[in-house]
Amino acid sequence: MSSYSASTTSADLPRPKHRRTPTGFSPKEIKNIEASIPSESRQVWQKFGVKEFGGKEEFQQEFIRHVETTLARSMYNCDDLAAYQAASQAIRDRLIVAWNKTQQKHTTKDRKRVYYLSLEFLMGRAMDNAMLNAGIKDITKSGVADLGFKIEDLLEQEPDAALGNGGLGRLAACFIDSIASTNYPGWGYGLRYQYGIFKQRIVDGYQVESPDYWLTFSNPWEIPRYEIQIDIMFYGYTRKYTNDDGKVVHVWEGGEQVQAVAYDVPVPGYGTETTNNLRLWASKPTREFDFEKFNAGDYESSVRESQKAETISAVLYPNDNFYSGKELRLKQQYFWVAASLNDIVRRFKKTHRPWKEFPDQVAIQLNDTHPTLAVVELQRILIDMEGVEWDAAWNIVTNTFGYTNHTVLPEALEKWPVPLFTNLLPRHMEIIYEINLFFLQKVEKLFPKERDLLARVSIIEESSPQQVRMAYLAIIGSHKVNGVAELHSELIKTTIFKDFVTIYGPDKFMNVTNGITPRRWLHQANPKLSDLIASKVGSYDFLKDLNLLKKIEPFAHDPKFQDEWVTIKKFNKARLAAHIKQSNGIDVNVNALFDVQVKRIHEYKRQQMNIFGVIHRYLSIKAMTEEEKKEATPRVCIFGGKSAPGYYMAKTIIKLINAVSEVVNADADVGDLLKVVFIADYNVSKAEIIVPASDISQHISTAGTEASGTSNMKFVLNGGLILGTVDGANIEITREVGENNIFLFGHLAESVEDLRHKHRFSDVPLDPNLEKVFNAIESGTFGDPNIYVSLISSVTGSDYYLVSDDFQSYLDAQKLVDQDFKNKDTWVSRSITAVANMGFFSSDRAIDEYAESIWNVEPIAME
Repeated sequence: MSSYSASTTSADLPRPKHRRTPTGFSPKEIKNIEASIPSESRQVWQKFGVKEFGGKEEFQQEFIRHVETTLARSMYNCDDLAAYQAASQAIRDRLIVAWNKTQQKHTTKDRKRVYYLSLEFLMGRAMDNAMLNAGIKDITKSGVADLGFKIEDLLEQEPDAALGNGGLGRLAACFIDSIASTNYPGWGYGLRYQYGIFKQRIVDGYQVESPDYWLTFSNPWEIPRYEIQIDIMFYGYTRKYTNDDGKVVHVWEGGEQVQAVAYDVPVPGYGTETTNNLRLWASKPTREFDFEKFNAGDYESSVRESQKAETISAVLYPNDNFYSGKELRLKQQYFWVAASLNDIVRRFKKTHRPWKEFPDQVAIQLNDTHPTLAVVELQRILIDMEGVEWDAAWNIVTNTFGYTNHTVLPEALEKWPVPLFTNLLPRHMEIIYEINLFFLQKVEKLFPKERDLLARVSIIEESSPQQVRMAYLAIIGSHKVNGVAELHSELIKTTIFKDFVTIYGPDKFMNVTNGITPRRWLHQANPKLSDLIASKVGSYDFLKDLNLLKKIEPFAHDPKFQDEWVTIKKFNKARLAAHIKQSNGIDVNVNALFDVQVKRIHEYKRQQMNIFGVIHRYLSIKAMTEEEKKEATPRVCIFGGKSAPGYYMAKTIIKLINAVSEVVNADADVGDLLKVVFIADYNVSKAEIIVPASDISQHISTAGTEASGTSNMKFVLNGGLILGTVDGANIEITREVGENNIFLFGHLAESVEDLRHKHRFSDVPLDPNLEKVFNAIESGTFGDPNIYVSLISSVTGSDYYLVSDDFQSYLDAQKLVDQDFKNKDTWVSRSITAVANMGFFSSDRAIDEYAESIWNVEPIAME
């Protein structure tokens, strides 16, 4: 007889327990668990479930609740920092509600997802972006104002998340924003660094690095997932045996383990309820400390293993000039991809699909070569842990991965010494040898008489010691390889990867030109300009469809619109001038032409040519009569960017910029005709001040060396014109905005090798104007000339980056900029026209291209 009686209610029945796994529920589990929850419990849950705040009062209620409970403060001791923390917690709560809905929707729809693996995510500040994307900035601004705070003061409390360094990381940040904004189901995977690459200070003109510990207080934008802990192994050995079925089995064992702990960051889309996820991994020890050593009084040894484990995710790009640094970098890469693959595979296994359907459910994009170990790790999981046959596993792997290349420089392609690799990841090295063997056997069948080809395309470079070529492994392990600008994509097919095009054919190689998110780089960085554009477009829809900018082109010659445009530019220049005064103590004239070059300091980006040009301008002004000075165009030359700590030449360039700044800015003969500024510790937040203020921005890499660039897109989108070479995305920007609205100079990519050959084997005279610049440096005009010997020799010698060859063309372009800037109407109309034609450069467009051509994923709209 049943024990169930009429007096028994569903609430009396035991509710099935569910232990959360790192990948949540499967669609079937959700239905089963929902059916098992008593209706009364469901009603209570629904009645008191957390909802998104909708108005100002609801926001204020959440704000005060967080001040008094989360922060344990009151209205009597709530300062700007506490107000920022409370506001961000309230906004985060709202995002998490949307995040939960999104994840549940994606799970129940059970569609293919994309996973974007990037070692960097240069996110910038989160609060302003979250308010804008969620459409709650006015509510928040008014809400905190009623409580006695300014939203601008609160935003200044947030440190930049130090999860990236340059363009690679900012591209990844724009892409995950666009994946959410275009409603694609996708996650980002990265590392939760405690320290960024470094904080840059300028001391006596030199770059000085100091730790960038950005987690100075609890980060309100992350959700610690302490229950998600994945064991990651290093070192050890491989044991091989034959199982009962006669199959050879490989077991990796005997190594040391660390734990990967997940931290989730909600990524809200703009104009949609979709909120995707960025999962970051932190390294932790498997045990906090050795209790026996501690009891024995050996306190340092007792915590040594703990500290060693936590070092893996401590610093972005540890110095690899030493063996220990190389090993730590490789550890970082494996730790991150192994944890991410574990997460992705577990999520797939919960669907109970056969392994052959893995590529139908999962697309993984490798952002450069850093995540290439994911190719080997997935193969290891399939053959060693899941028992999939080699060929079937490799077919799954190659149909899952896509690889984005970000360089045309052979020396920039990542390699790892085989002895280091074998010691740290012995099983992975075995698998790489097998992948390479099968690949080379295929190549030999296709090209039996071309033995040199085998050496050229082998994953293993025969050097001393042997090296693992990660880019080659990424190509072989992916079904699509893409460049990030039209020129770049053509160059990789004809230079560094031409042998692979011969083997695979051209269809495997494609182009997806980079893009930027207009939400961050127009609406957030330049709200006044965004508002003006909206007044003509009729809405803010251009932030989702950037091609709508075309509607402002008819106003390019409208005097009233031009006046408003100029007023906004002057406001932005005044804001930057105030920042320069505060940080550098330099007064600059807001009516001068603001000439900007801010990016990573590297010889191929040619900041050295820029500062040589500034010296030429200085010498020219010094030689002018008073009447000539009255006709000269005043300039403020603004530099910013970091050099790699071990990059001597780049550090010398920074020193020269600051030495020139010190001399020029103190010269009364020059006055406001020329100012030189180096803005230290360049980051996303500073870019949001600098970019909207530019009149001209320099993107002057040697032709054929810059893959794409995205800062060029940001500057033009904010009404600044470009002075640049025919390189990277400059080419496509020229095509879109028109040749009349960009200042191009220099030799073309097809001439570069011939010029380099001439420098190596012929006596090429130095450009006369550059010779005058070098004479000034060597005479001590800018301090001890011995400091700059190597910098000058790099040009007078091989001149690999063609500074002398392009210098006269560069000066001619600068002269044209000077002349055109004086004609304000023409300059402003060019600025408006350029912005109107920037629709192509949205990261939303780039993501749509990835989704259609590489990932084969569909958007899932939140109803």
